[in-house]
Amino acid sequence: MEKKVLQADAIPPTWLISTIIALTAVGVVPSLTYHKSGERLKLWPPSPLAINLVLAGLGCIATLYIIPGFRQMFIKAGLYGIDLNKNTTKRDKDGALVRDENRKIIGIKISEANGVISGMMFLVIMFLYIPFAFADYYPQGPESFPHMKLTEFVTALLSIACMCFLGFADDVLDLRWRHKLILPTVATLPLLMVYWVNGGVTYVMVPNFLTGILGEAIDLGVLYYIYMGALAVFCTNAINILAGVNGLEVGQSVVIALSILANNLVQIQRLTHENRRENHMFSIVFMIPFLATSSALLYHNWFPSRVFVGDTFCYFAGMTFAVVAILGHFSKTLLLFFIPQIANFLYSCPQLFKFIPCPRHRMPALGKNPKSGSIGMSFCEFKPDSLHPLGRLIYKTFRNLRFVYVEPIADKKGWVRMNNLTLINWTLFVLGPMREDWLTIALLSEQVACTGLAFVIRYKLAALLYNVVE
Repeated sequence: MEKKVLQADAIPPTWLISTIIALTAVGVVPSLTYHKSGERLKLWPPSPLAINLVLAGLGCIATLYIIPGFRQMFIKAGLYGIDLNKNTTKRDKDGALVRDENRKIIGIKISEANGVISGMMFLVIMFLYIPFAFADYYPQGPESFPHMKLTEFVTALLSIACMCFLGFADDVLDLRWRHKLILPTVATLPLLMVYWVNGGVTYVMVPNFLTGILGEAIDLGVLYYIYMGALAVFCTNAINILAGVNGLEVGQSVVIALSILANNLVQIQRLTHENRRENHMFSIVFMIPFLATSSALLYHNWFPSRVFVGDTFCYFAGMTFAVVAILGHFSKTLLLFFIPQIANFLYSCPQLFKFIPCPRHRMPALGKNPKSGSIGMSFCEFKPDSLHPLGRLIYKTFRNLRFVYVEPIADKKGWVRMNNLTLINWTLFVLGPMREDWLTIALLSEQVACTGLAFVIRYKLAALLYNVVE
């Protein structure tokens, strides 16, 4: 049974605005109140982290109630899609999708690109938080103000805002893949510039068994900046290509954000160097509002989805992760939290690089009995002998290792049907057809399991390879 949809006017706007103003005043007024000697009052203000939590909570509530109010507005603007794996989408007796005279699929319209709402709410929270983040320095005067920290903070938000804008442009204009690779790189340039100005490290530690040859560390120089730029491109697109079922894009982002937050808390307890602890606090104050707004979006995007998040959310989430990892100096650890996304990318490469035919959409398909609600693998059809030599090698290797499901096509001599190369289809290949929400749960369980593996690698295996693990 479909969950009750929240109404946009369930919270009176005047009450919501009054609450935000009141809570902001509670934080701002004490922040500017000091003894005559210049010392801050001990009881006030609340810590910046507490203010961050309050703002995140308000942002979560606001996002929950704002999204339903914008659904019809998005649909009227033409930003909508049809959920192909639902019984509400019209099909003929053979199960084929039915289209109208304009060649559009007939079904319930679901608003697209709602990730822009959670992205904008995240930015609003962070903009409101900036005065509190540096409240400790106000009584000391401008001379002692940490201008470089403020620059880092604002530049991080600039990169995230750019990706929200570019993601929304992609949802509206349907940009080509080459643009999706170039635009995140450009949006990362201000971030990399600030990293360089702040004297960011560019060396990597060498494992114990290679220190006799390479030394204890290698300075990669400009190659390290190229790596960080590539990290931003990967994060924004990796989430985008592991998508296609209700709740998956936001769900995997929430799990990754929780993983980052857990790592930050562990590191704050482990590290003794104050600057490194501050790097992880920087990440925490970004992750808490991200989790708040994304959780609200997940509520509406969960099965059966009332809104689609669009490419906007994937760009926003990916850049947020890249920003905190780069400025928090744990970019290599971040990649460990992307193990399922890396596996999905590697598994998808033969189709992404056209060695094996790749349809426009590789999302799973509704089963032969639509009323059951179960979905199964989607397929591509091709003639193995007509593939590129490398494509034939990949096809034979995957088939022999049972990485794919392959069956011959009876009425096409020499042709085969093979599942599309995505982690979603591989999961359906292993576990069999299932309802869409259970598929999402299975995929998110894989993400959680890989997070556990990531922590084992980061803190246990690394201790066997390096003398010092920080």
